[in-house]
Amino acid sequence: MRILVSACLLGMNCKYSGGNNKKEEVLSLLKEHELIPVCPEILGGLPTPRVPAENKGKQVFTKDGRDVTCQFQKGALETLKIAQLCQCHCAILKEKSPSCGSGEIYDGTFQGILIQGDGVTARLLKEHGIYVVGEKHLNKLYKNVGKRDER
Repeated sequence: MRILVSACLLGMNCKYSGGNNKKEEVLSLLKEHELIPVCPEILGGLPTPRVPAENKGKQVFTKDGRDVTCQFQKGALETLKIAQLCQCHCAILKEKSPSCGSGEIYDGTFQGILIQGDGVTARLLKEHGIYVVGEKHLNKLYKNVGKRDER
């Protein structure tokens, strides 16, 4: 099966700070699945490293106040195209990210406060029927994958 994955979780240095969020448990999926790496923020035209950003309602702002909503939307659309081209029906995305967060994101104050919601890319993927989980919820992916295989 092909699974869309936040590139930073696979060890690619595309995180806003220039680093990564490598997770061995995500990498271990390579034994049985094809992982398709994506970084919506880079696909949207943002550099690495970059000023951190957070969601404020339906918009995304950097810590220094710049509106980067258009770049986040473009990256989400490009990510959706990749998912569709590669026939990915599920995704493992970086939790709490303004692009990839699923179910919980930062509130836009840059004070570490979490609220319910989805990042720009996670929301778009879900709207198009792609099952999204964060890296700490791989067990939910396995349950969902089993249901999809029975169809």
